[in-house]
Amino acid sequence: MIWDLVFDYCGLTLENLTTIYMNELNFPKFTFRFKNSENKRLIFDAIRKIFVVLQPEEWVRQHCVQYLIQVKNYPKSLINVEKELKINTLKKRYDIVVFNPNGSIHLIVECKAPSININQETFDQIARYNLELNASYLMVTNGINHYYCQMDFEHERYEFLRDIPDYI
Repeated sequence: MIWDLVFDYCGLTLENLTTIYMNELNFPKFTFRFKNSENKRLIFDAIRKIFVVLQPEEWVRQHCVQYLIQVKNYPKSLINVEKELKINTLKKRYDIVVFNPNGSIHLIVECKAPSININQETFDQIARYNLELNASYLMVTNGINHYYCQMDFEHERYEFLRDIPDYI
């Protein structure tokens, strides 16, 4: 493959090139699998068990998945990535959902590219998703800034937290 020749000549690896290409994020350092296909850089998604095109938002999503697994100890079997949901008649896609063992939803995560500022509109988006999903916790991240909320369904509001709880 031509990339192998370029990497050997320059002393680079695909991982180093991807790190240079993608922003360093405010997550611990994780190890990822990469490959190139049809001039596209791909990253392995451990949940979907496929390689997906590496875009800035995907870079954030994959870091967040690893954070949930490796730092917060959530089992892979309870994590779902990029699935469609219907809100009224509109089809939307959530980034990450973590289920409770009983099938209810524990956490919804909305990921944005690092260049996207997180604002009220972002929280409105995840709140609309949560009207349908009824998650106990919400997380919004652009990889640089992370915001965590716990839902207070009784008072119809969310309370900001310093972090989401570890899996017990």
